[in-house]
Amino acid sequence: MTDLPNAASVGIVRHGKILLIKRAFAPYQNLWTFPGGRMDDGETIEQCAIREVQEELGLTVRNPRHVITQELGRDGTYRLAVFTTTDYVGTIRPSNEISDYKWADPGMLLALRTTSRLDDVIRECFSVLGQSW
Repeated sequence: MTDLPNAASVGIVRHGKILLIKRAFAPYQNLWTFPGGRMDDGETIEQCAIREVQEELGLTVRNPRHVITQELGRDGTYRLAVFTTTDYVGTIRPSNEISDYKWADPGMLLALRTTSRLDDVIRECFSVLGQSW
């Protein structure tokens, strides 16, 4: 088993808010989180992050910056590399994997059912970008 990431997600930040998606399917169905998913053969983890955002939201992210790598799932099935960026282009067009999306601010987070420790991950995203959450 390797310690290298096999999945990626991206916290996209705009005007002090972060883009969250609500998952339509398992795993994490009906939970708010970042867009992302599993790595395909032959791609880097950064390419995975960029591709997943494009597939799920129709946005093209640029200059993703690594925030943290987390072990998720049973026995660390997924090693998720979390990235963040403020650099993206496009119009949000959610795929069928997404049941909803929103630009969230700190006051909204407590009212949302999120993936584990998302608040801590969001704070780290803002820290990497030199911003406060």
